[in-house]
Amino acid sequence: VFYIPFEDIYFELFEKTNTTTSSPLGTASYWRVHAVGGSADDFMWAYETPETAALAIARHGAFDPDKARIDADPAEDVRHTPRIPG
Repeated sequence: VFYIPFEDIYFELFEKTNTTTSSPLGTASYWRVHAVGGSADDFMWAYETPETAALAIARHGAFDPDKARIDADPAEDVRHTPRIPG
């Protein structure tokens, strides 16, 4: 699963659905994606108010790598500078 911060997601392409699921992480909300030529229901999900154990993924969109292709461009903004453990 890819977790992308909400501020890096183009929400203009998404529409929140009524779908929710519950897990030990909390209640997940789902979004439909709209693109040229089609749409896909429940394409992204997020734990907007997760349980304490999952606070690190609060306000992050989750994407299944088998369903979504994630492209990243090097950003000029320092908050997007990759950190390589070493």
